[in-house]
Amino acid sequence: MRWKTAALLTLAVLAVGCSSNDKKEPGPAELVKFDAEIELKREWSRSIGKGQGETYNLLKPVVYGNEIFAADVRGLVVAMDRQSGKVNWKKNLDVQVSGAVGAGYGLVLVGTLRGEVLALDVSNGEERWRSQVSSEVLAAPAVNGDVVVVQTQDDRVIALDIDNGEQRWSYESSPAVLTLRGTGAPLLTNELAIAGLSSGKVVALDTRRGLPVWEQRVAIPQGRSELERVVDIDGGLLLSGGVLYVATYQGRAAALDLNSGRILWQRDASTSSGVALGYGSVYVSQADGSVVGIDERSTTVLWSNDALARRELSGPSVFSSYVAVGDKEGYLHLLSQVDGRFVARTRIDSAGLRVRPVVEGDWLYTYGNDGKLVALTIRQRD
Repeated sequence: MRWKTAALLTLAVLAVGCSSNDKKEPGPAELVKFDAEIELKREWSRSIGKGQGETYNLLKPVVYGNEIFAADVRGLVVAMDRQSGKVNWKKNLDVQVSGAVGAGYGLVLVGTLRGEVLALDVSNGEERWRSQVSSEVLAAPAVNGDVVVVQTQDDRVIALDIDNGEQRWSYESSPAVLTLRGTGAPLLTNELAIAGLSSGKVVALDTRRGLPVWEQRVAIPQGRSELERVVDIDGGLLLSGGVLYVATYQGRAAALDLNSGRILWQRDASTSSGVALGYGSVYVSQADGSVVGIDERSTTVLWSNDALARRELSGPSVFSSYVAVGDKEGYLHLLSQVDGRFVARTRIDSAGLRVRPVVEGDWLYTYGNDGKLVALTIRQRD
């Protein structure tokens, strides 16, 4: 298995930072009390094997049709009815899963620590094919009906034939000297495969041949040490109405034109968990634990909630009129999209919530580090 020659750092290490003295680093901020405005109702809960495992995996579930699919670190893949939680099938792949889960066009897709991509039949979990790639796959594969595209830890973007897993093309870039442990999931349209790289660049490739259509630098490494120069794009990309939204660690949040890569707007930000979009605003869970709402017309910060400092937040998701984020102690927080105030909170998994919540219509699914998958809906308080 090919690895980057540089050190691989987890977000937790970077969040603590380096210190030349023995001062104790402050712990996570104490949770502030508030009057809940809504109630989060638990519709069902399932245990998915060993969950995320002890390494910094982000095994995000995926909704496909009327089912939700989740995987644990040891290779257990479970298909459930997304509204009842009823298990439709289970499959134990006996592999170390590190990138999960992608789904589409009749396939459920996972990536492994050994650099394999496995395609399962969506109806019963039977293996359709598996393919070896250059290094571990740390994010969900993407599929568009013709190819399956993965981004590997060594900053390659690889396209596999949807029918048999044979490699169609591979795009290589020069990885950064020092990087977070992780990659964002590639974004796939019929014509373009788009990936955020450890160098702070976004690249759009022709899905047929893997040739670059455009490349745009979102963040420029700055600082004297390699640690200060880390500008990974790890949180994935968001596409809406021909606009591509992206954010980097120690860099910027930006909006790009999908067809040309031209930067439409940008402002300083630092996150490894990506962005969410709603009500004309972009929401960012920053590395310091603050959550901000950015008006995309003026690029000004509409609000900032700093009460979750050092709580190692998950990526944000827009849920109804709210922004949902998880934290390292397993709490799910709902903030108002209007002003960032807390409106609800519930504890899901005491081992923590690293994975961004999954939203489908009026349902929210959150997957804890120890493997608890919980389906939630909103109930207005009397």
